[in-house]
Amino acid sequence: MSILVEKIRLYLPLIKPLQTGLLLATGLAGYMSARCPVFNIGALLGTAGSLFLAIAGSTVLNMWWDCDIDAKMGRTKQRATSSGLVSDNEVLWLGLILSVLGVGWAAIIDTIYGLIVFAGLFFDVIVYSIWLKRRTAWSIIWGGVSGAMPILAGRTLGLGNVDWIGLTLALGILFWIPTHTLTFSMKYAKDYATACIPTFPSTYGMAVTRATITISSILAALSMIVASVGIGMAWGFLRLLGALSAGLLLLSFAVVFHPSERVNFGLFKYASVYMLAAMILVVIESI
Repeated sequence: MSILVEKIRLYLPLIKPLQTGLLLATGLAGYMSARCPVFNIGALLGTAGSLFLAIAGSTVLNMWWDCDIDAKMGRTKQRATSSGLVSDNEVLWLGLILSVLGVGWAAIIDTIYGLIVFAGLFFDVIVYSIWLKRRTAWSIIWGGVSGAMPILAGRTLGLGNVDWIGLTLALGILFWIPTHTLTFSMKYAKDYATACIPTFPSTYGMAVTRATITISSILAALSMIVASVGIGMAWGFLRLLGALSAGLLLLSFAVVFHPSERVNFGLFKYASVYMLAAMILVVIESI
């Protein structure tokens, strides 16, 4: 039993529970934006299980692939993969098994849903991590495409087809991700430089990075509001979403005009709170 507990302690962080949980929340919100969960508990649980396995699997595979660069960065050098506490082969097999189970389960539930879930995994692991992350700062766009797939998959499964609302929700996630990741790359610019990973700060400078954050925040907020109107969200919830969006925009403008570590970190944290709150509003509206 102690060996099992130790294994769980080592492997659980490899799925990045907070990140996986947030992406899972977007997928479930996408589903519930099209279908009431109260009368579809079984389908909702299937969506949750398949998405969780696929997202966790792709995250573990990314950790396996990036173990060499993680070992060079102060922020990540203590991870089990980069410090040698876990076997590379075990991590690879864990990632593959979780991924195959997640995508396979999704395909059994619905073919189009399964294809979208697979697309998310493919863009995350193959396109973003393996192909582009070490080559170009623009890799974050393709990472954003991957992050947008859960909400599109959930919406498509609930509705039975891809629609403009699902695509707009996906765009909201796609534009939100640079707000989240670019503030992170600014905070840990030295770490990324040490690992020779191109980022917006190292490639284009801090001023361009801050401007990009502001533009992406505006587009993310607009996309979420437009999609929420399309869903038919009640006026009271829309006003709350508008207030949350205003907070996101104020912080993004502060990053440009009053840059500081405190403002940068505040936006990084608020961006996650904003997206989670937006998903909660979508879910409440559906019940």
